[in-house]
Amino acid sequence: MQIYFLGTGTSQGIPVIGSSHPVCQSKDLKDRRLRVSVWVTWEQNSIVIDCGPDFRQQMLTSGCKQLDAILFTHEHADHTAGLDDIRPFFFRQQHDIPVYAHIRVLKNLKKRFDYIFETENKYPGAPGVQLFEVRNNEDFYLNQTKVTPINVNHANLQVFGYRIQDFVYLTDVKSIDEAEIEKLRGVKVLVVNALREESHHSHFSLQDALDFIHLVQPQKAYLTHISHLMGFHEEVQKRLPSNVFLAYDNLKITI
Repeated sequence: MQIYFLGTGTSQGIPVIGSSHPVCQSKDLKDRRLRVSVWVTWEQNSIVIDCGPDFRQQMLTSGCKQLDAILFTHEHADHTAGLDDIRPFFFRQQHDIPVYAHIRVLKNLKKRFDYIFETENKYPGAPGVQLFEVRNNEDFYLNQTKVTPINVNHANLQVFGYRIQDFVYLTDVKSIDEAEIEKLRGVKVLVVNALREESHHSHFSLQDALDFIHLVQPQKAYLTHISHLMGFHEEVQKRLPSNVFLAYDNLKITI
């Protein structure tokens, strides 16, 4: 299995528009972060988790040519706003793209992208999607590979993370119930959000994320959904435990 970090930034990305913050002015490419998303491939499978406003740019940069499914974590724009840009995959593959999400998220997408979901007089340039509801405590399968949804809390908003084999992807986490943590046992690679060092009302801080990693005990952990307020990539990385890494855009890892 290969994990390609398409984006590792928070909702505004880095650099933030108009910001004079030192991290936003950094020349280090690891300090430049698009909105958060990953591309996961294994055997003949190719999926993305979340499809944000930078999706087109991410697909061009990564060279992704096949999209078998999109797994959405939640409905916020930095995770969903790129849905229209799946059109080239739809036209080339000539079948609807499967979309997996909580029923609340599916309803939200239907409202925001109503032209995609038209059943009568649909615009011929719109992509086609096939919707699948994700339910807590109900595994589903992608080409015979089990996917386990992980239910977490983004302040008061329910969010899904996903476990695929020995890989777990969690973003926009502020809290998680003990029963959900049990679903993470034995994982080799854990990706989890860490917004900044200071505490935040709806995201893990750096210390929150490190405490969570210590609890789960993965072989390796990668931090994502990172704000410019975290600091410079190279400086923060030096202070992390030996098995914890700041992810960065276009990082590839293999499990």
